[in-house]
Amino acid sequence: MSIESVDLRTIAATADWPTAKPTPTPARVARINGVALNLEAEALAPEALRQRAYTELLRQAAVRDGLLDAEDAAAVDGVLSEAASQAIDAWLEAEIQLPEPSEDACRRHHAAHPARYRTGEQVQVRHILFAVMPGTDVVALRNRAETCLLDVRCHDGTASDGFGRSARELSNCPSGQQGGELGWLKPDDCAPEFARELFGHVEVGVLPRLVHSRFGLHVVEVLKREGGAPQSFEAVRGAVAMALHQQAWVTALRQCMQLLAGQATVEGIDLDAANTPLVQ
Repeated sequence: MSIESVDLRTIAATADWPTAKPTPTPARVARINGVALNLEAEALAPEALRQRAYTELLRQAAVRDGLLDAEDAAAVDGVLSEAASQAIDAWLEAEIQLPEPSEDACRRHHAAHPARYRTGEQVQVRHILFAVMPGTDVVALRNRAETCLLDVRCHDGTASDGFGRSARELSNCPSGQQGGELGWLKPDDCAPEFARELFGHVEVGVLPRLVHSRFGLHVVEVLKREGGAPQSFEAVRGAVAMALHQQAWVTALRQCMQLLAGQATVEGIDLDAANTPLVQ
């Protein structure tokens, strides 16, 4: 069994945006330039509300720059029209133009991160998933996950399989019925944010931290590792350049969002904002 993989175009939705207080959002209407992001009775987790806010900032930027008809209505449920989605893609393509990383930068990155560019690396893993669902109390969910993490770490290495028992009792993943077993995974088997916590490391056993993914919070145990073989820079030059380009793109996107937020009238939600253009 494997964690679902995603297209690289979803990186904007999964980037670690600068966020404000991680507290539950009260049942109120948040607005961007007067446009409602949620229904009055709809209490969203802060992360979900921020995602709607950033999407609406981009939609309004596309309208402002003539890429989207002003009659294309904002969706209070956060679901964009096809036209709006295409317009946002076009706006981002025009706004974020980055040079290709230099040969020296690529070589430095490869030398500094050898574990990322090994072939055949795989890990045997099991996990306990605390899924984030619509209406989930994120604070309470985190508390349950952290309590579970503490409990299984206290029993790590003992004769009693506390991890498997906890997975069967608590996990929201079907693998819970098999004690959380995911089997042997390779990087391409995982969502990127999940893979980053598993690969390129040496830890074996219950990881000392919760792993965050688009599915929720994971308590993870690495049972075995197979390190794979190192690859020369020449063999992975394209992958290194893509990694650096993605990293620069996410940074530039974050800066764009900060500037858009700084120029907008924001109500009912805390966004990281900048009032002047940022150096990219």
